[in-house]
Amino acid sequence: MTDTYPELRIYDSLTREKQVFEPIDDENVRLYVCGPTVYDYAHVGNARPVVVFDTLVRLLRYLYPNVTYVRNVTDIDDKINQRARDSGESISAITARTHQAYLEDMDALNADKPDIEPRATDHIPDMIAMCENLIEQGFAYAAEGHVLFAVSKYEQYGKLSRRNRDEMIAGARVEIAPYKKDPADFVLWKPSDDNTPGWDSPWGRGRPGWHIECSAMATRYLGENFDIHGGGIDLVFPHHENEIAQSCCANHGSSYAKYWMHNGHLMVEGEKMSKSLGNFVTVHELLENWPGEAIRLAMMSTHYHQPINWTLDNLRQAKEALDRFYTALRQTSYIIHEDADVPDGVLNALCDDLNTPLAIAEFHELITQLNKAKNDRKKAEAKGRVLAAAELLGILEIDVDSWFTAGGDADEAAEIDALITKRADAKKNRDFAVADQIRNDLLARGIILEDFKDGTSWKRG
Repeated sequence: MTDTYPELRIYDSLTREKQVFEPIDDENVRLYVCGPTVYDYAHVGNARPVVVFDTLVRLLRYLYPNVTYVRNVTDIDDKINQRARDSGESISAITARTHQAYLEDMDALNADKPDIEPRATDHIPDMIAMCENLIEQGFAYAAEGHVLFAVSKYEQYGKLSRRNRDEMIAGARVEIAPYKKDPADFVLWKPSDDNTPGWDSPWGRGRPGWHIECSAMATRYLGENFDIHGGGIDLVFPHHENEIAQSCCANHGSSYAKYWMHNGHLMVEGEKMSKSLGNFVTVHELLENWPGEAIRLAMMSTHYHQPINWTLDNLRQAKEALDRFYTALRQTSYIIHEDADVPDGVLNALCDDLNTPLAIAEFHELITQLNKAKNDRKKAEAKGRVLAAAELLGILEIDVDSWFTAGGDADEAAEIDALITKRADAKKNRDFAVADQIRNDLLARGIILEDFKDGTSWKRG
């Protein structure tokens, strides 16, 4: 990072302080984010870390020459197994279908794909090797086809969540089993019956525990030490706590991730999201009625570290804000923008622990400056600043006309365009009654015409 940029400061969950970010290698910032368990459509809570860490990666790519972003796919899990049993669909079909749906839904939120997206089932040998390593060093033990991590062997266990022993046992909902030496010990490998996916191992046919998956894949692609590990606050314990323990013990001298970042919980209309309350909202369902950019902007309107209350009012406000942004671009569509750096206001806000609410406020001011620009040169400069900031925020990536005309079909769009042409001819022939009638007829259908310097455009009201 050059001296011309502000310091990047992030809240580190491990120290519980805002820290100046100092990468291990200035030439390659490395981060790992826990990804989806692919058995169903992603809900809005699943989407929040995607938007948060996509914004972080965009910022890091602006500040540093290279960024390696890894986000895993959990495609072996008891929930997946149960879904296959209930539906009769094969596990491979379920995971392939739901992973593709996940990618499409996240793409609609303008979230870029990670550089590396490893699937757990492709890395079973890495997980087995890590288990063997931990057993050899005395940090884990085998019992009745299981491999368990011996929590008492790692003195720093609990340093991330800062829970006492009783809280950790309760919080992990541990299975009290006779093969455990200690109730707090957690599973690294477990046996599989004939109806459950499994792989051959030194301990018999079985499958990995959830925690070992992320440790093995993060180490494989980012090394024993990397910069940032991210995920939702619900993963702090036991998942991330266990990742630290097994990774630091497997790799002597490793500190695993240097910084830990976690986004806050998501509520829906003030209540915890659950299917029993009828407020379970998937991204797939939202995209049927709302543009993905509106979902993204609504997410970013609350600081990532804070809980977010997901409401339709917030979604409407985000859509209205984007309408304002796209209107400014439509009104200057004839202007070729000048290349620009990200304006200081937006950049400073994002460098202060991803303060997206402040960055959005600064972006509104950039739009105001564009709207007030007095001549084409000033408009070109202002438009360049708007687009530079928008790229960092992950918005305004849709064609302007498509933004306003989405929701109809090609035949309707062609009909409206023909009416606009007819209206232009009527105005040219000074037949203003016909021109006004066309405008009024379209308005009655919810179609608003807007006359600009280079022609007439339309949008849905």
